Amino acid sequence: MKTLELKIPPPVLGLGLALLMWLTSLLFEPWSMPFGLRLGAALVLVAVGQSISMAGILLFRRAGTTVNPFTPGATSSLVTNGVYRFTRNPMYIGLLLTLLGWAAFLSSPPALVYLVVFVLYMNRFQIGPEERVLSSLFGADYAAYQARVRRWL
Repeated sequence: MKTLELKIPPPVLGLGLALLMWLTSLLFEPWSMPFGLRLGAALVLVAVGQSISMAGILLFRRAGTTVNPFTPGATSSLVTNGVYRFTRNPMYIGLLLTLLGWAAFLSSPPALVYLVVFVLYMNRFQIGPEERVLSSLFGADYAAYQARVRRWL
């Protein structure tokens, strides 16, 4: 299904899944959890997620390379410092944590299924194609980076 590769911007995918999570939460009984606890957990997860994403974006900007998920071929440098020492995809981890925060706020265990959908979709249609391009651009340096740093965590 190459037709889906690099076609849906990850933030748009995240928004779509967030909507599906909300709709799913309307169909099932929520966990009984105090509102303050739900809100607190959600805010912490979203704040951590967005901080990780922003750290990744800032490092790309400093390196003068693209953050556009449609054009991995426009990558001008391999960023391996900062948050990229721990994960090859901090922007996507940040989005995943944001979705987890949304699920916590919704207090909906069935909504967690969409987190799995996000990871599977991203691995197949976004990260896989990006990695192929980065391998062709940076060769052995990227292979060494892949061996050293995990895709997610």
